[in-house]
Amino acid sequence: MAEGAAADVSGWDFSWLDGRATEERPPWGYARAMADRLATASASLDLQTGGGEVLAEAGGFPPTAVATESWPPNVARATNLYPRGVVVVGCADEPPFPFADNAFDLVTSRHPATIWWDEIARVLAPGGTYFAQHVGPASAFELIEFFLGPQPSGRRDRRPEDEVRAAESAGFEIVDLRTARLRIEIFDVAAAIYLLRKVVWWVPGFTVDGYRGRLRELHEQIQREGPFVAHSTRHLIEARRR
Repeated sequence: MAEGAAADVSGWDFSWLDGRATEERPPWGYARAMADRLATASASLDLQTGGGEVLAEAGGFPPTAVATESWPPNVARATNLYPRGVVVVGCADEPPFPFADNAFDLVTSRHPATIWWDEIARVLAPGGTYFAQHVGPASAFELIEFFLGPQPSGRRDRRPEDEVRAAESAGFEIVDLRTARLRIEIFDVAAAIYLLRKVVWWVPGFTVDGYRGRLRELHEQIQREGPFVAHSTRHLIEARRR
């Protein structure tokens, strides 16, 4: 418990979990596909970039490349993108985005907490592309519900078919949509603590002291039965502004 509570959870790098937890990766290779699209864009915007870890995997960037992030510790980390020619803008995730209409021909995002389709359409030029990997419905809910109990209404959020309808009503044409359900294995209680401290919307208000009893039950379950198994869901979505 002490190790999980003391770990640095800034940024969006999960390497601290090496040896403590595993998660399957979607089959489509988002970072590589994003890099391919950046290579042919003239002006790009990466929304909710975190610490810029995923964006930094690209081999190159268009002449105009911008990334946004709202959490100050992540903004500081993302400035590592400056030498690559990417401007990092610290701003709220909610509209209005601080950019002109039709400013970009490519908008990307990996695991955005919120998706503002009308605002994305506004900053995209006609014919421009939104390319993203979204978190799907009931992702990691086995872990979430271990601490919070059944969350039936939450299981209905983030369904890809709902996002398709919202995108189309904002003026997008769906070019590609793929979904995946992926296995997560958590090998010790420190990994669970790290995840709940980092992904703060899973169990709002989580603290080690506040959930100490339940954490001990999780530790004992892992000792008795082996890794705690959960599942993440992801969908890849590519949409073109009409």
